[in-house]
Formats: sequence, C-alpha cells, structure tokens
Amino acid sequence: MSDKTSGRWFIKIVLVLGLVSFLGFSIFPYLSAIQANPSSSGTSPTPAQTETSSKKLEELKAQEKGYELVLQREPENQTALKGLLQVRLELVQLGQTEVKGTIEPLEKLAKLNPDQPRYNILLAQAKQYMGDREGAAKAYRTILGTNAGNLDALQGLVQLLMEEKRPEAAIGLLQDTLKNAPAANQTKAGTIDTSSVQLLLGAVYADQRRYDEAIAIYDGLTKNNAKDWRPIFAKAMVFKLQGKNDEAKPLFTAAIDLAPPQFKDRIKEQSNNPIDSKTPPSNSTPNPSNSGEKDTKPTPEKDTKSTPEKDTKSTPEKDTKSTPETPNSTPKP
Repeated sequence: MSDKTSGRWFIKIVLVLGLVSFLGFSIFPYLSAIQANPSSSGTSPTPAQTETSSKKLEELKAQEKGYELVLQREPENQTALKGLLQVRLELVQLGQTEVKGTIEPLEKLAKLNPDQPRYNILLAQAKQYMGDREGAAKAYRTILGTNAGNLDALQGLVQLLMEEKRPEAAIGLLQDTLKNAPAANQTKAGTIDTSSVQLLLGAVYADQRRYDEAIAIYDGLTKNNAKDWRPIFAKAMVFKLQGKNDEAKPLFTAAIDLAPPQFKDRIKEQSNNPIDSKTPPSNSTPNPSNSGEKDTKPTPEKDTKSTPEKDTKSTPEKDTKSTPETPNSTPKP
C-alpha cells in the first residue's frame, strides 16, 4: 500500500473521529444506517420483526401523507416541514425511500431560516451523499459567507475539495481562514476556532505526505495546550503512517490518558489496528470537545403545534412522533 493511500485513510480517521468538527446534528447517521438495513442484507428477518417493521412503515407513511396535506395548505409551515423531514429520514433509514426526498423540505427550511446554518449543513450533507458535489459546495459556501468559522461547513467543503483531488484549494481555504481569524475574533471572540482549523490543515498536509508540516502544526498546538488530546493523537497517527511505531506508541498512550471517556476505546482501536484503506472507519460522527462533553446526537422534539392530517377530510390526527430539534450542542457562531 502506498503512502498516498495511507494518507487518504488518515484524513478519514481524523475527520470521522471528530477531531475537528463538533457536530451536534448530522444527516449521516441516518444515511449510514442504510447499509445495516435487514432488507439489504443476507439475514432474513423473523416474523415478529417483519410485523413490527410493517407497522412502523405504515405509521411513517401515514405521517408523511399527513404532513404533505398540511403543506399543501401552508407551504411554509415549519413544524410540518420539520416533521416531513424527520419522517423521510426515518424512511431512508429503513430503505423505503430515496435521500432526494429530504432535499425539498431542507431547501425550504434553509430559506426560511437563513440565520440558522444547521439546515444548510444538512442540505449540503444530503447533496454530498447523492453525489451532487456542486450543490453541496454551494451550500457550504453559503454558510461560510456569513460565518467563516463554521467548522461543520469548513470540514464539509475541505472533504469535497479533497474528493475532487484539489488539495491546494483545501489548503488555501484553511490558510485564508487562519489569516482572517485575528480580525474576526477581535470583532467577536470565538468566531474562528483556530486550533480546530489547524487540526484540519494538518490532516490535509498528512494526506499529501507533507508530514513535517503536519507534525509542526501538531507540536505547536500541544505547546499551546498540553491537555488537548487531539494533536497528540493526530501526531501519533502521522508516525504510524510513516512506520515509526516506536515513536507513535507513547503518543497514543498520552492521548488515551487525556481524551474524554467516549474516545478512549476508539484511540486504542486505532493504535492497535494495522493501516488498511480497504477497511474504512465507522461512519458515526462523535461530538467531542476539549472539556470532554458527551456526544450529542440529533434528537427529535415534541410537535405540539402542527400535526399531520389523516388522508381524509376529518380532523387532523395527533402526532406522537417527533420532529428534528435544534441540537443542544451546536457549532460556534
């Protein structure tokens, strides 16, 4: 396996472990679950599982129709749009609909909430999954146009540029972000998290086999904050890529000691596993922070305002399902 292939594997590890982005919401958990869908695997479901799945599917289809009826009368009803999005995501997870069905409600929610970047993030992720790189890049750049320090958008756009084999464009984007950080942070403190941007830049350098530049970044970050486990882990991974296992071992140990509990096992796994580009890392996206916050997955909120209608002219039924909720842990503005 070439160094180049190993480098690509490395950047995936850095991004998937959540070293850079503190995602509090993501469409990818729903999308990654498609691969685990029993209908697409070789395992036959039991009769009980089939009955439960059928009931669940009927409920979701009824809710989808109800939300669609509400939106026919009120196209900008945000509660109905969120409900429709949630239902379609669950149908995607069950393998019963296509990802493209989430695009329309996401586009409307993004337009109706220009000051809330999470909808454009979800929209970009959906388009990225569908292979619409141009549409995804446009969504990410829309966010960065008003918030240059949005880590979710930065990470997403860098990933797209790397997929398009444009590493210099990715490096330029990150260097420009760091260049503009002092002025942005002077205007509003915390606008751009320079440590996280540097971590992402180091990952791109490692991907391009510019190991010395990557290590210099990680050493600088550790010098500024000796308790941050992320640059220590990243440096260990660079050494591992270079075959310097003796140098990597104590760094892995130090990263394990410093990391929040939810990441210790992950780090141990990466320290022990051989580098194999054919075995990609988990698709889950943790939500770490230097202070050791627990992961925050997107959780639904109770819908008390607008409920999906039955497919008749009768009174709308009460919706006991949920709609996507504004995450408790969101990227810094």
